[in-house]
Amino acid sequence: MSNLEVVQHLYAALNNRDAAAARGLFAPEIEWNQTAGFPGGGRHVGPEAVLHEVLEKHHDDWTEWQAVVHQFLEAGESIVALGEYRGTHRETDRSMTAAFAHVYDLKDGKIVRFRQFADTARIREALPAHILTRPM
Repeated sequence: MSNLEVVQHLYAALNNRDAAAARGLFAPEIEWNQTAGFPGGGRHVGPEAVLHEVLEKHHDDWTEWQAVVHQFLEAGESIVALGEYRGTHRETDRSMTAAFAHVYDLKDGKIVRFRQFADTARIREALPAHILTRPM
């Protein structure tokens, strides 16, 4: 499987909420970096941390949380995905659409690092006040 196919399979797994398929695409030492100000923002290391601290949390807090990719760019061992998040926060019932750029670094067919760049202002508009007042 090419690096592009690995990343495309990740989005398919995430959209299908298939944690086992997503885990299988991660290197054991995966480093997942979420933008500061984004829910779950910060650095997460290891497949279990990524799945439980980041991905499951999005599905718990948002209805129909999606990362819709509009374009993939190949850059050697890296893949860039450009797209938008879509979702409605369960608590506020406010919807949002926010642009993102995701950068994946791969080695031996596994994702070793993820870097997220996102329009956090659009996401924060949908969050409840008690979340906005705590550090992200």
